[in-house]
Amino acid sequence: MQVDALEVTRRVEAASAFLEGLEREVRKVLVGQRDMLEKLLIGLLADGHILLEGVPGLAKTTAVSVLARAIDTEFKRIQFTPDLLPADLLGTQVYHQATGLFSTRKGPLFSHLILADEINRSPAKVQSALLEAMQERQVTIGGETHPLPAPFLVLATQNPLEQEGTYQLAEAQADRFMLKVKVDYPDREEEREILRRVSGVEPEPVNPVCRVEDILAARAVTRDILLEKPVEDYILNLVFATRYPEAHGLRDLKPLIQVGASPRASIFLARAARAQAFLRRRGFVTPDDVKRVARDVLRHRLGLSYEAEAEGISADELIGRLLDRIEVA
Repeated sequence: MQVDALEVTRRVEAASAFLEGLEREVRKVLVGQRDMLEKLLIGLLADGHILLEGVPGLAKTTAVSVLARAIDTEFKRIQFTPDLLPADLLGTQVYHQATGLFSTRKGPLFSHLILADEINRSPAKVQSALLEAMQERQVTIGGETHPLPAPFLVLATQNPLEQEGTYQLAEAQADRFMLKVKVDYPDREEEREILRRVSGVEPEPVNPVCRVEDILAARAVTRDILLEKPVEDYILNLVFATRYPEAHGLRDLKPLIQVGASPRASIFLARAARAQAFLRRRGFVTPDDVKRVARDVLRHRLGLSYEAEAEGISADELIGRLLDRIEVA
């Protein structure tokens, strides 16, 4: 195991060389929000879509667009609005009267990086149009299936449901996102720096510092990062404890959880933890890597009971109890 871990670590160090330059370019524009940037990088490395949630004005859109500019790849921003139609995302077939034939006009989804801005401001039929694209990496237009380019990553932003004019994402839609990241306000010094940058000179231009090939190579190494059985068991215990709390000594949580996490949670926890280890330049996963990503992987996969909602208990609080009480084997 030690020899394998050392070999994978050497491969991680070589494949992660682009990360320093990527973060430096993003930092030219983005102030603070270190956790958000880390989770965006995890999504890139683990090939998982990301949902960013926070009130307007917290640099969610800025972070995604700057990250895309630092990667030499195709990028499209789609502003979700109540009058958006599925064809506006996927594309449509166009009839040519002169020839009597149809041709396919592809929509903005045919890009490597997609910024789905304020995704919950569009109705369910538009949100569901993303399902096939996010899961299967393909789109069907007029009965014809078209593969999407690789890599294909959806980075979506949404406003909290309490905001006016928002629609809740369907459970099947939300489950396609590997991570749901909550974006909070900057601290006082970070906001001071934002004020100075806004009122100062023009920001430095963001230059592309890595290519699609660098991302794909890093993903290949990330998949090989070692996940030993004790850490694997820890992931399974966390997920199974959301379904059968009493079997893990958490009887008090049973009335609070109506629906536990699905097997997709276990898959995404493992993939995200490997990506977290990659960011730490390690060839193996530790329990701390799992803990670091657990809330973002699980928070949108737990169905809370009426009792939990009545007591004001959030999914994050329940996950915190799991992390405090589930031990590594």
